[in-house]
Amino acid sequence: MSTEKLPCSIVVTARYLLQNAREPIVRDAAAAIKDTRILALGKASDILREYAPETRLDMGESLLMPGLINGHTHASMSLLRGVADDLPLLIWLTEHIFPREKKLDPESIGLGAALACAEMTRFGVTAFADMYLAENAVFDAAASSGLRMLGGEGIFAFPSPGYNTEDEAFTLLREQVDRWKDHPRIRVAVMPHAVYTTTPDLLARCRDTADALGLSLHIHLAETRHETDECRKNHCKTPLRYCADLGLVTSRTTIAHGVVFDDEELDLLAASGACVVHCPRSNMKLASGVARVPAMLAKGIPVGLGTDGAASSNNLNMFQEMAAAALLHKVHNEDPTVVAARDAIAMATIHGARALHWPGLGELRRGGPADVIAVDMTPPNMRPVHSPTSNIVYAATGAEVRLTMVDGEILYKDGEYTRMDIEALYAKAQQAADRLR
Repeated sequence: MSTEKLPCSIVVTARYLLQNAREPIVRDAAAAIKDTRILALGKASDILREYAPETRLDMGESLLMPGLINGHTHASMSLLRGVADDLPLLIWLTEHIFPREKKLDPESIGLGAALACAEMTRFGVTAFADMYLAENAVFDAAASSGLRMLGGEGIFAFPSPGYNTEDEAFTLLREQVDRWKDHPRIRVAVMPHAVYTTTPDLLARCRDTADALGLSLHIHLAETRHETDECRKNHCKTPLRYCADLGLVTSRTTIAHGVVFDDEELDLLAASGACVVHCPRSNMKLASGVARVPAMLAKGIPVGLGTDGAASSNNLNMFQEMAAAALLHKVHNEDPTVVAARDAIAMATIHGARALHWPGLGELRRGGPADVIAVDMTPPNMRPVHSPTSNIVYAATGAEVRLTMVDGEILYKDGEYTRMDIEALYAKAQQAADRLR
C-alpha cells in the first residue's frame, strides 16, 4: 500500500550532515525544507521516501552543516582592509582608522557593508553581529544581501557620522528599532563602543535603554592590558568590574574580545550569563593578548567567534577563525587537547547564536530555521575524509563553501550570488575606498 508523500519546497542531499557541533555525522544525508523552516533531517533514503520536493538539490560529496555566525564585526571596515597593518591597537585606531572614518558617508559605509556581506556569504556565514557608524546603511546592505544581522549604532561620548549629540544617538537608536522591528532577518541591539570612548552616565543610559526596549547589549571590553590599566587609573576598577557595577553585565550582554580577565572575573561572567565573542586573528595581529577561552569554556561561559573588522583581521573568514582559535590556545596553554575541533565549530555556530541572543540559530533541527551551508569535501586539502569535523577546522580554507542558504533561500551556490551584482559591487567599493586615501 503506497503512502502519499508530503510536500516540501526543497530537499538538499549530500554525503555528510552535521546537525550541530555535538551530534555525530550522518552519512548519505538529506534535509527537507518547507519555506523558511527545516521539516526533517536524516538519511537521504528516508527523507526522499517521505517527502516530495518542488526542487531537489544534490550537493554530492559535500557536508551540510549550520551556517556560521560571525559574532562580532564592523562590516563597513572592509573598505579599510590593508590601510594600516602591523601597529598597536591605539596607534592603529587614533592615527589611521579614526581619521579615515571621518571621511565616511552613508554611501561608502553601505558599500563597505555590502562588500562584507558578499565575503561572508561566500564563506558560509549566515548571521553576523555588527557595530559601526551610520548603521542604517549597514542594515540596508544586510537586508539586501539576505543575511541575518544583529546590529547597533556605535555609541560614543563624542560626535560620530551618525549623530552629533548623545540625545541624537539614542533617538537614532529608537528609530532603528522601530524601522526594523518586523524584519525577519534584522535585529537591533544597544552597542556602546567601549569604556574608553564613553562615560559612566552614557553607559548607564545604554543600560536603561536596553532594559526599556528589551534589547541585548554589545560592547568591546577588556581587549588589551592598556585598556585595563587605563580603566583602573580612571575608575579604580577593571573594565569588567566597572561595567558590572553599572549593571551592564547581564544575560543580555555580549562582550567582544574579553582578553584580560582574572579568575574572579571569570566567575562573575559565569554567574551573570553574559556571552563573550573571541576574535583570535584580530587579537593576534594587534598583539592584544590571548583570551582565556579554555577557562571560559570550562566554566560554562558561552564563547562565540568573530572576525572583528577587515581592517584589523583583513578578512571575514570564519573558517580561518575556527582554525586560529583551535591552534592558538593549544600552543598558548601547551595543551593539545584544549579547544578541540568540535569546540571551535560550536563557537562558530551554537555559541554564536547565544552571542547574538537569537534562539534557534547555530544548529540544524526539525522546525528550526533553514540556515544551511554545504562544504565541498572533494578538493585535495579535504581528502581523505576520516573526520569531516577535523577537515572543517584544520584543513578547510572557506573556499570549499558551495552553498549558503538563509531561511531556505539560496544566497550563493557554486560561484553565483542570487541577490548581488558582484562585479558592479567590486567596482563601486574600489571607488569608495580610493576616496579614503
